[in-house]
Amino acid sequence: MKKLFSLIFVLFLAIFLGACSSDSANDTPSDSDEGTSGEKNGGAVEIFSWWTGAGEEDGLLALIDLFENKHPDIKVENAAVAGGAGTNAKAVLATRMQGNEPPSTFQVHGGAELNEGWVAADKMDTLNDFYEEQGWMDKFPQDLIDMVSKDGNIYSVPVNIHRGNVIFYNKHVFEENGVEVPVTFDEFFAAADKLKAAGVTPLALGDKEAWTATQIFENILLGVLGQDDYKGLFSGDVAFDDERVIEAAELFKKTLGYVNEDHASRNWQDAAQLVGNGEAAMTIMGDWAKGYFSNDMKLETNVDFGYTTTPETNGHFMVITDTFGLPKGIENPDDVKEFLAVLGSVEGQDAFNPLKGSIPARVDADVSKYDQYGKDTMEDFKAAKLSASLAHGSAAAEGFLTKVNQAVNIFVTQQDVDNFINALKNAASDL
Repeated sequence: MKKLFSLIFVLFLAIFLGACSSDSANDTPSDSDEGTSGEKNGGAVEIFSWWTGAGEEDGLLALIDLFENKHPDIKVENAAVAGGAGTNAKAVLATRMQGNEPPSTFQVHGGAELNEGWVAADKMDTLNDFYEEQGWMDKFPQDLIDMVSKDGNIYSVPVNIHRGNVIFYNKHVFEENGVEVPVTFDEFFAAADKLKAAGVTPLALGDKEAWTATQIFENILLGVLGQDDYKGLFSGDVAFDDERVIEAAELFKKTLGYVNEDHASRNWQDAAQLVGNGEAAMTIMGDWAKGYFSNDMKLETNVDFGYTTTPETNGHFMVITDTFGLPKGIENPDDVKEFLAVLGSVEGQDAFNPLKGSIPARVDADVSKYDQYGKDTMEDFKAAKLSASLAHGSAAAEGFLTKVNQAVNIFVTQQDVDNFINALKNAASDL
C-alpha cells in the first residue's frame, strides 16, 4: 500500500510541475510579441566606458536620455569607470572579459585595440547583417568600416571621430605677443622661441599618463614621414631606425624643451587649463580638449581659443574613433542591438558629439548642430588622408603600444635619442 501511495504521489507531483512549467512558458513573450521593447531578455543594457569627465560625460548622458526616451522598457546601467584616461576602465574590462562576465557593450577604439584585442580573442559577435539591416554600409566611410572590421567581418559601431593632430592655442596670448599660427616645424619653433622670450610657456603638456607625450611624438612622425610611411612603421615596411624616425626623435626632443616644468604631475585637462587660463600658449591634444574648453572652461571657439593642425600635417587626419560592439555570451543581444541602433543613428550621433567635442562618424549628420570647429573638422574628415593613432591603440597592438609608452616616458626624462630609437626597435618585435 505504501508503494502504491508513493507512486500516486510522484505522478501527481510530475503533473503539477509540468503544469507550472507550461504556465511559465506561456507567460514568456515570443519573438513576435517582443517588438523592440527588449522585454524578452530582461530589459537592461550595461554601457561600459571611461567617459566621466566634462564634455564626454555630458555626451554619454545625452545619448542615454535619447535611448531611454525611445525604449522606456529597457533599463540603462551607466557603468563608466573613472581615472587614468581609460586605463582603469580597460583593466576592469580585461578582468571581466577574461572571467566571461562581459558588459552588455563597451567602449573600444577602432583599429588594433578592437581587432587585435577582443576580436582576435574571439570575444565579439559579428555585425554584418546588423549593418545591412540598418542601411549603414554607405553611411560610414569605407576606411572607417575597415577600422572596425577583421577578415571581412564588422565588429563594432563607431559613435564619433576625434582628431589627434591638433594644436589648440590661446588666441589672446598669440595676439598679445604677435605670434602667427604655425604650419611648419620651423614656424612652430620660431613661435615657441618668441613666446618663451616673453615669459610665456609655449607648450602645455600633462604626461602624468604617458600617452599624452606619445601623441605628440606620433604627430611629429606623421609630419616627417607622411601617411604611407607612417603606416609603414606598423606594417614593418619602414624600420624604426630609419633616418627619418631619428629626425622625428630629434624634433620631439627639441619640442620638449618648450613644455611646462611640472608636466609630469599634470594630466591632459590640467595642461589644457594652462592654455585656457593664458598661462601657456599651446597644447597638442585630441579634440576632446575642445569639449573641455567649451563645456568645462566655458571658452568660446575662435574667440578665446583657436586650432590648427600639428606641424607639417595639413591635409592629414590622425583618427581616433570610439566604438561599441556586441560581446559574445551576453544575455540580451536584442536589447544591445537596440542601443547600437540609436548610437549609430544620425539622431544619436548628433546628440552625443556636439557635447563630446568630436564629430559624427556618419557622413550624413546635421552640420548645423556643430560649431565652427566641428564644421571645419567634418569637412577635413571627408577630404583628408586618414591615419590611425598609435597613442590611442588604433595603429598597433597593445603589447607594442605599452613598450612605446614606456620608451617615451623614459625619453621625456632622459632625452637620449639613441636609447629611444633602440627601445622602439626592440618594441617592434611585438608588431
